[in-house]
Amino acid sequence: MDDIDRANDQAQYLLDVALQRSRRVPTSRVSAQFCEDCDDPIPLLRQQTIEGCETCVHCQGLREVRR
Repeated sequence: MDDIDRANDQAQYLLDVALQRSRRVPTSRVSAQFCEDCDDPIPLLRQQTIEGCETCVHCQGLREVRR
């Protein structure tokens, strides 16, 4: 193996690591206090139960129906 092969292997390794890091989902997401769609407050229990929630139950249901 020559210097160019080692350099290519190193570059590929660094690329693989960067791609792996970019695909990671954050382990902890803060829930919104107010619904992004209707601005109503999101109940504390929902905020704590559904990590990273952005909408109230009603608006989330509407989003899911539209999909």
